[in-house]
This record gives sequence, C-alpha cells and structure tokens, in this order.
Amino acid sequence: RDRDLKLAGQTGYGDRQGPVTDASAELHRLCGCLELLLQFDQKEQKSFLGPRKDYWDFLCTALRRQRGDTEAARFVCSQDKLKTPLGKGRAFIRFCLVHGQLAEALQLCLLNPELTREWYGPRSPLLCPELQEDILDSLYALNGMTFDLDLQRPDLDGAWPMFSE
Repeated sequence: RDRDLKLAGQTGYGDRQGPVTDASAELHRLCGCLELLLQFDQKEQKSFLGPRKDYWDFLCTALRRQRGDTEAARFVCSQDKLKTPLGKGRAFIRFCLVHGQLAEALQLCLLNPELTREWYGPRSPLLCPELQEDILDSLYALNGMTFDLDLQRPDLDGAWPMFSE
C-alpha cells in the first residue's frame, strides 16, 4: 500500500504546506500513470466516421448513466479549445484532482461492470475487483492533498503539461 501511495504522488506533500502545482514532477508521473491505467487493455471503439474513442468517452458515458450530467463533464465539454478525446480526458483528470472528485468519479464509472467490460478487455485492472479497490483507495488518499492546477490549458490535446515548464 505504501508503494501505491508513492506512485500516486503522496511522497512528501503531506508534510509540505504548499499545494501540488504543474511544477511538480510527481504530478506529471501521477497523471501519466492514471492515463496508462485508463487506457490499458481498452477495446477499440470508434464513432461513425469519427475519431477513435478514448478513456474520456468511457468516463463520460459511464458517468452519464450513473449520475446524468456531472460538473466535471460539463466543465470539460465547455473547453472548446480541446479537440481530442485524449485532451478532454486529461482535462477531466485535472479538474477532478483540483476538486477532490477523481476517486468518486472513477468509482461511479465502475459501478456498471457490463459497461466496463464493453470498453475494457480482460487484462484491464479496472475489471479486477481487488485491483479496483486498491486503485480507488489510492485515489481517495489524494483527496487529502491540495491541487492548484491551471484548468484552462489549451495544450492538453498534445501532451500533459511538463513539470519543468
């Protein structure tokens, strides 16, 4: 469990006064790991004549079925400079970190195992109850941290913000 918290960027920030910002190398690693987790063994889904769907589309679909329109999804959809599902997924993760909603949002998405199986293959950690629990526990631990991130970044389609910026 300690290793999981270190992976999630917990190391050191609990003792520091300041919030986690885009200048944090740990934030960059956390976001990269979250994205890999949400993309791992994701089944290929395409919309008719549209781009390949990504984890944003899964999150959006699952949340809509559980809760209807969520604040995080509304925020992301209002970001007209973001054009790709990947950029929208990154904006969603950042919004949820700032508002302490990432664990709850993912937990809501995973309440529908049939939908999760439609989007993910059998090797996905999101389909394993024990791994789901570990992932959610680690994400809930992040709620104790303050994230001060720029939520209006137009560059998320290309890449995560680098901590060296």
